[in-house]
Amino acid sequence: MRTNLITAEGYNKLNQELNYLWREFRPEITKKVAWAASLGDRSDNADYTENKRLLRQIDSKVRFLRKRIEALKIVEYSPQQEGRVFFGAWVEIENDAGEIKKLRIVGPDEIYGRNDYISIDSPMARALLKQTVDSEVIVQTPTGSQNWTINQISYQA
Repeated sequence: MRTNLITAEGYNKLNQELNYLWREFRPEITKKVAWAASLGDRSDNADYTENKRLLRQIDSKVRFLRKRIEALKIVEYSPQQEGRVFFGAWVEIENDAGEIKKLRIVGPDEIYGRNDYISIDSPMARALLKQTVDSEVIVQTPTGSQNWTINQISYQA
């Protein structure tokens, strides 16, 4: 099951994507479909067929985004979170081998295209939640357990 939490930035990004698809991209493709349809025989018309397929994909994505955005709950930063790892936190962690990672815990809708964002539903995020600086956490991974130490926690954008 996916968590329905999202940061304000993530929410704005999803809304921007929805607006772009609905207000800019879809009308552009609709024009192409109308133009291709005006050429006559649609059975051999690659422009018509391809753009109709694209239109179905856009409509599907728009439906998904509208439903998803409606279900999401924006989590705002609260000063009470300082010093502990909660949703939206940037966390710097280090393992026993000295490998350092800086990660942000966000909703599952925000992780795509970012290597430094992890879903709140991930084993790493679950292990880090509510921990403080210098806490050691054990994360279960497919390759076995890994020990990580929290070096830093921040909530800046």
